[in-house]
Amino acid sequence: MMENNLKTILLLGALTGLILAFGWLLGGQNGVMIALVFAALTNLGAWWFSDSIAMSMNRAQQVSPQQAPELHQMIGELAQRAGLPMPTVWVVNSPVPNAFATGRSPEKGAVAVTTGLMQTLSREEVAGVVAHELAHIKNRDTLISSVAATIAGALTTLAGMARWGMLMGGGYGYGSRDRNGGSALGAFGALFMMILAPIAAAIIQAAISRSREFVADEAGARIMGNPLPLASALQTLESANQQMMVRGGVPPVNPATAHMYIVNPLQSNASAGLGGLAGLFSTHPPTRERVARLQALAREIR
Repeated sequence: MMENNLKTILLLGALTGLILAFGWLLGGQNGVMIALVFAALTNLGAWWFSDSIAMSMNRAQQVSPQQAPELHQMIGELAQRAGLPMPTVWVVNSPVPNAFATGRSPEKGAVAVTTGLMQTLSREEVAGVVAHELAHIKNRDTLISSVAATIAGALTTLAGMARWGMLMGGGYGYGSRDRNGGSALGAFGALFMMILAPIAAAIIQAAISRSREFVADEAGARIMGNPLPLASALQTLESANQQMMVRGGVPPVNPATAHMYIVNPLQSNASAGLGGLAGLFSTHPPTRERVARLQALAREIR
């Protein structure tokens, strides 16, 4: 818990530094003041409302026990096994099977599954996926994951603002800075922002997610009592993800929240290694390795 809280504070501090730096590049002292207000609002939203923001980004809809009785019963039973309060239950209207969890604490936990998950997987496989997400809640990964999504969204918004500013052709540099080449520096800052912001967002997402997936896999398998349904589900999810990419389709997922899903819907998680530049931007370990570890765990606990 302390480790994740420290990471969250460091992330918010890094976000503030980035926003202030870009504010200075774009508009000098006036730009810093505007950036400071933007950073304060973003930090406040990231800490208190990141879970709601994540659900909104994914267009998730909360469902009641009357609307989804079997799903509520399954999640309730697994939450009880995990020693967790009952999380709120959400559904994302997407044909691609996937799921994620959010919430700044176990008491504020929320689990979201796609319609494709419930239609494609067996009941045991869905339970395995849900147990994985409950493990994230129990391990308190969900706050930092949601904060990372908010930060990624903020950086993407800033990059978009910089791009539009350049297209409109003005506004960079104030006062004496304008008379001494401030506009040129502002334009450079905007270009720098457009390039760096998406890269920073991707690195933040990768750094937060990757190391926690193996832990959540094992913890989820122990909550479930059997690692094999989760292993089978991961293979099915990866296969569906690959088919979507081959067909050239794009699932209705906000890129800022893609790292939150059990399988990143916007990346290939199949079997590629994590070395080199590709590994730097990979938010999840290779699915093949995750499955192998779960199968080894199944042999161990028999």
